[in-house]
Amino acid sequence: MSTSSALRRSDGPRETGRGRMEGPPGVLRALAVFAAVRLTGVVLVVLTDLCAGRPFGKSLTHAWDSVWYLHIAEHGYGHWLRITSSGAVQTDWAFFPLYPGLIRAVSDLLHVTAGKAGLLIAWSSALIAAYGIYALGHHLYDRTVATALVALWAVLPQSVVLTLVYTEPLFTACAVWSLYAVLRRRWLTAGSLAMLAGLIRPNGIAVAVAVTVAAVHEVVRRRTRVTPTLLVGTVLGPLGWVGYVLWVGRQTGDLFRGYLDVQSAWDSRLDPAVGPLRFLQSMPLQGSAVTYPVALVVVVAGIVSFCLLCLDRAPLPLVVFAGVLLLLVVAVSGPFSSKPRFLLPAFPLLIPPAQALARAWRTRPPPRARLLCGGLTALSLLYGAYLAALSGQAL
Repeated sequence: MSTSSALRRSDGPRETGRGRMEGPPGVLRALAVFAAVRLTGVVLVVLTDLCAGRPFGKSLTHAWDSVWYLHIAEHGYGHWLRITSSGAVQTDWAFFPLYPGLIRAVSDLLHVTAGKAGLLIAWSSALIAAYGIYALGHHLYDRTVATALVALWAVLPQSVVLTLVYTEPLFTACAVWSLYAVLRRRWLTAGSLAMLAGLIRPNGIAVAVAVTVAAVHEVVRRRTRVTPTLLVGTVLGPLGWVGYVLWVGRQTGDLFRGYLDVQSAWDSRLDPAVGPLRFLQSMPLQGSAVTYPVALVVVVAGIVSFCLLCLDRAPLPLVVFAGVLLLLVVAVSGPFSSKPRFLLPAFPLLIPPAQALARAWRTRPPPRARLLCGGLTALSLLYGAYLAALSGQAL
């Protein structure tokens, strides 16, 4: 079933007879499924920490990049680390400012530790993102596909980061609601959220690109008049990302290449010529026998799903957003074990499998199929706990 034939009239939140606003039908059930899956993942991470002799929930707040975000929130920018093996100097300028800034604000407002503030923001953002994914899926398809989208996003192997002090929940929340606003032609909202997304992660520029391409398509192909809101929303989109990149460049003394040099010290550089060939090159014999193969499967599955998304003629902003994120994953060097996490916000890649899963639900799958889904979910949650608490590879 193509996207064009599957489009249906669904205007999202609507006003009831009593003047209250309701979300799309079935959203509470989808959010309950999402919360149950992710809370189970939290319990598994905590239990893994306890079995490993770590403090209660340490991996939730101090896993890999979380330490950098918390340090920025507590002490500001200016910390650096010299890698003895390569001599490279890694600075915290590689981390975008909105998330640590929010951690600092929430910590001061509620008088809690930075770690607790980071978790509060991450968990709240994950629920907001899940709501947005459901709303977008319901707007384009129906309740069953929307529920399947949320369920799949909850059980991805890398979804453990949705419950850690990481930027992916906040970034996805801004991205999905920006794209939803584009589909509803609310350009000022879309551009504002794209600007915020650009202040969260380096790949946040993908949202601005999607908004810009959709706006240009609206004007050129649909012959829509260039309204002030469309123009302002389009201009707003990249300002957050561009502003921070130029700020880092100014700090380093090289306005236009400074940020690239900072990322290069983290072994993260754009290499589109041979980037795709790094799939196999990034699986050294000394690497993990688990995380590298799983990462390879996830990235290849993302490529296949993107091809299906294009063949299904999905809405242009969703295709552009997912395509830019996928291109950055394939063409940018760096720890291969982290690439599935970089793909986590690319929720449009879940549309083809969500449609297939929805068709299976409608035909009442046999108990064995349900048992298989439950087993795969349990395996994914256990793998997520391993990634957060035990794996020696970068998350």
